[in-house]
Amino acid sequence: MQAKTNRFISLVTAIAALGGFLFGFDMAVVSGIIEPLKSHYGLSASQEGFFVSSALLGCIAGVAFSGYLSDRIGRRKVLFIAAFLFIISAVGFAFSELYTALIFFRILAGMGVGVASNVSPLYISEIAPAQKRGSLVTFYQLAITIGILAAYLSNLFLQRNAAAYGADDNGLFHWLFIENVWRGMFLVGVFPALAFALLLLIVPESPRWLVNDGKPDAALAILTRISGEQQAITELNAIREMASQKKGGFAELMRLPLSKLLALAMTLTALSQFSGINGVIFYGPTIMKSAGIVTSDALFYQVILGLANMLFTFIAILKVDQWGRRPLYLYGSMFAALALALTGICFLMNITGWLMLGCIILFILFFAFSLGPLKFVISTEIFPTHVRGTALSVCIMTMWVSDWFVNLLFPVMRDGLGIAATFFIFSFFCLLSFLYAKRKLMETKGKSLEEIEKMLT
Repeated sequence: MQAKTNRFISLVTAIAALGGFLFGFDMAVVSGIIEPLKSHYGLSASQEGFFVSSALLGCIAGVAFSGYLSDRIGRRKVLFIAAFLFIISAVGFAFSELYTALIFFRILAGMGVGVASNVSPLYISEIAPAQKRGSLVTFYQLAITIGILAAYLSNLFLQRNAAAYGADDNGLFHWLFIENVWRGMFLVGVFPALAFALLLLIVPESPRWLVNDGKPDAALAILTRISGEQQAITELNAIREMASQKKGGFAELMRLPLSKLLALAMTLTALSQFSGINGVIFYGPTIMKSAGIVTSDALFYQVILGLANMLFTFIAILKVDQWGRRPLYLYGSMFAALALALTGICFLMNITGWLMLGCIILFILFFAFSLGPLKFVISTEIFPTHVRGTALSVCIMTMWVSDWFVNLLFPVMRDGLGIAATFFIFSFFCLLSFLYAKRKLMETKGKSLEEIEKMLT
């Protein structure tokens, strides 16, 4: 019975985490597109920054409606919307000629990312047993890193295939994958998006949302599959008790004690993005180019970074429910600051090659088990069920607004202040993250969502 329950939880988590895969793929695939797009359209540094950051404007819009919508119509239906947005944007971007149309479909893709980044971890947290919730929500972060790695590998394969392919074919395949290979890089995203949409047909709705929607019998059936009959009844009673106490939305989040929790989650989320992780992910080839590595080799080096990001996330999955959220966050943020400072020193002293790459890999290591996944774990745990969707949407919007600033300003900072100074600034924000978490972050491991709610509110 337990083995069957574990298989069910694993299957549902893996399907929901596909939203994270698409998040990672869609955000990282642009790294292989920047250089050919700059050449094709003659983009300046500010135009380059706007193109990359335009997707983040879409993310903000996606988060803005997905939190409210997931509280109204359910988590599962909103995930279908995300899959649909991924499919439309990938096809539209691949076949658009006008630069303004490319921007439009990048914004549309960003909306899909925004929806997935909000609702996927929310859904996983609400369906996961208390003793496994930290690792299962962290599995969503792993899916993001797998998506990032898949984008890097796909970009590298398509680029090398285009370079080796003959120029005697004028068909659609040649136009998409050889002549304009950057279009093909984006089109590949259609396949995981279609898989996500189809697999969502077999996952259940969140039992906690069902209780809030007045469907306790349906919630009990799902909880029984997750926890067994006796535990399911206990959990259902706890969920109903907490759901009956308060009703509210954004206005309630602005009142104590929830306003303090919102400030905590928003600050940790913003500081994690100011670490510059998406600058490394989006602008990887241009960073390598700054280090004197040719663009074709830069894509290969970025595959190494993507692989490191994925592998190191396993540390968080294995240890977040054992060591706790607070120790992982503190150690990770402190050493991430050190690694970024070392990277800046390498650029300052013109130390390139494997030593510089090793410093970036160290940053990714510490980010991958702390700042990266734990912002999702913390934000999905500390809010009551009836405002969790809205609260998480505010936190995720904070993430995307922070990312928008970083990616909009990165090319300007890189060309104006220098790449070394840019990494020193990122290091400073990691240090701030450590100091803030040391003062404010509480421990929540091993507690049910209802127990955490009673403890914090």
